[in-house]
Amino acid sequence: MRIRREDVEHVREQSRVEEIVGEYVTLKGAGVGSLKGLCPFHDERTPSFHVRPPVGRWHCFGCGEDGDVIDFVQKVDHLTFTEAVERLAARLGFPLRYEDDSGGRAGARREQVGQRQRLVEANRLAAQFFAEQLLTSADALAGRQFLIDRGFDQAAAEHFGIGFAPRPGEALLRHLRGRGFTEDELFTSGLAGRGQRGLYDRFRGRLIWPIRDVTGDVVGFGARRLFDDDRIQAKYLNTPETPLYHKSQVLYGVDLAKREIARSRKVVIVEGYTDVMACHLAGVGTAVATCGTAFGGDHVRVVRRLLGDDSARAGEVVFTFDGDAAGQAAARKAFSEDQHFVAQTSVAIAQDGMDPCDLRLVRGDDAVHALIDSRQPLYRFAILSALDECNLDTAEGRAHGLRVAAPMVARIREETTRNGYVRQVAGWLSLPEGEVQRQVRAARRTFREAADRRGSAPGTERPRGGPLGTGRSDPGTGVGSGAGTGPGPDTGAGAGTGSGSGGQRGDGNGDGTVGLAMPDSRDPVVRAEREALACLLQVPQLLPAGEADALGEQAFDVPAFRAVHQAVRAAGGIAYAQTLDLRAWTEAVLGVAPPAVAPLVSQLVVAPLPTESEEGLSRYAVSVLLGVAESEVVRRISTLRSRLQRTDPGSPEHQQAFADLMAAEERRRSLFDRRVNGG
Repeated sequence: MRIRREDVEHVREQSRVEEIVGEYVTLKGAGVGSLKGLCPFHDERTPSFHVRPPVGRWHCFGCGEDGDVIDFVQKVDHLTFTEAVERLAARLGFPLRYEDDSGGRAGARREQVGQRQRLVEANRLAAQFFAEQLLTSADALAGRQFLIDRGFDQAAAEHFGIGFAPRPGEALLRHLRGRGFTEDELFTSGLAGRGQRGLYDRFRGRLIWPIRDVTGDVVGFGARRLFDDDRIQAKYLNTPETPLYHKSQVLYGVDLAKREIARSRKVVIVEGYTDVMACHLAGVGTAVATCGTAFGGDHVRVVRRLLGDDSARAGEVVFTFDGDAAGQAAARKAFSEDQHFVAQTSVAIAQDGMDPCDLRLVRGDDAVHALIDSRQPLYRFAILSALDECNLDTAEGRAHGLRVAAPMVARIREETTRNGYVRQVAGWLSLPEGEVQRQVRAARRTFREAADRRGSAPGTERPRGGPLGTGRSDPGTGVGSGAGTGPGPDTGAGAGTGSGSGGQRGDGNGDGTVGLAMPDSRDPVVRAEREALACLLQVPQLLPAGEADALGEQAFDVPAFRAVHQAVRAAGGIAYAQTLDLRAWTEAVLGVAPPAVAPLVSQLVVAPLPTESEEGLSRYAVSVLLGVAESEVVRRISTLRSRLQRTDPGSPEHQQAFADLMAAEERRRSLFDRRVNGG
């Protein structure tokens, strides 16, 4: 059973790629009709992920991933094609129609939709059920009192969707069974557990927080113990790992905080659900929390995408921890992840150890802001926390402190900051600065040696997918997603190169583009041909169709570019393109491009064009097109001169070659004048 083709096309056309991508990635302008941000599919410090809303496509010039809006949802949420279409259709409120494999109709909708959509719907109905129970159940009085005691009224509970799980063990099960959910679906969702006598409600007699992903879908729940007779002693019980809920990747409150995080370029990491609530109600709308686990690498990737965490615009990550031993351990764990951020990292701890929820309750909203304002560099807090465990009153304790602190200082990325902490640690330990510096340098050597064995270096400025030895391409270089094999110095293996930057050519490997050789992207002729193709694909309506379609089969000197131009011609040329919208034109070219050529077409469709205005774009597009046409004529002139030299003066062949040469020279002058004078 499959979704009808016309319905798929409707979903693809009506789903705005910039809106869908923007829920996962902070996008910023990258020229006319283009946006860019940090890739959600690999770690990077400099944005190489580009989106072209007019054509409905995206491409990462770092890892080579690309596609349309359906491809993005498939890849970012690990869905099947059908599940991705169903999710986008649900967002549009568009009812899908299905047909069997022979093309026959299968009714207005199929009975069994994709698993993810079923689980999302089960969680949505469960959250609604829990919220209703908080308001109506007599047993929920304990939950309502819990919220009141912490300064949260009914409006706050409704804003965050807080609910209550009834104490009987099958109340939710009966509710969801009545709405058609199977036992397997209820168990897979994590809403039910399975015992010897069958299924039972996982959450019973507990206050419930719905946990949503960045799109706002409920993917799990956190449940707080309320009653002494609760047989589960854990204060908080979370949804287990499910196809929707992965605790190492979710952040509570991210659905509410994402826009403020992107706007302010700041995120506040707190420790609990009530802390998130307190921060938001106090006006700190960037607060999020982990869900039953320490802040780790997957959380870093989520936060970096929301921040748009790159070197061009400095952001900030503020951690709040309790002042106890557990809080200090959490700070050291966060410190170990700090190296993955470009943003500045800080830690805020109330003097009396109160968390944001208690602080707001006792001292009001201003105290929460004061807590965040009191933040100190995470480096300082983590190092001092580690030294607190050493007896610095003895020589042995100070030596141990140096062994503890030196590797932490060695991990600091910026040399100036690192040297500053060398001096501070020397003062804290009453040791010579030179001795501390020697230990720090030794630790950095150890890191580098370990990194060389693994292929990447923690504590250095080389992120995964970065430019040092990883083969990452800029928007003007790559074809393949394999290694650059040119003879130049920067031929490191990695994603999206296809050329050694100092050599003449490199062979792209790894995604079907073997054989499309790419020359040095610094060559001005290469750049001109690439930019002309980008204009043919992106802005055909701005080009003189006659001139564009007059380009011959050999107009492009680079074989890979020539193959793309052949696909443009096969799709109908620019005169035909001007009768279509940009999305349809892109699909037409991709539809005729050979498998080895399609990845390069995808790159060129989203490659940023170096202009900031529509008027400038028009002049630029015509100019680069005329430049390629002029180069084609120059090559023809060279061929004609050679032919003229090989023929006898006065012969018909010589006379024809001379006439052709004069015509070519005239055309070259005409193209030159038009290009120089703006078309």
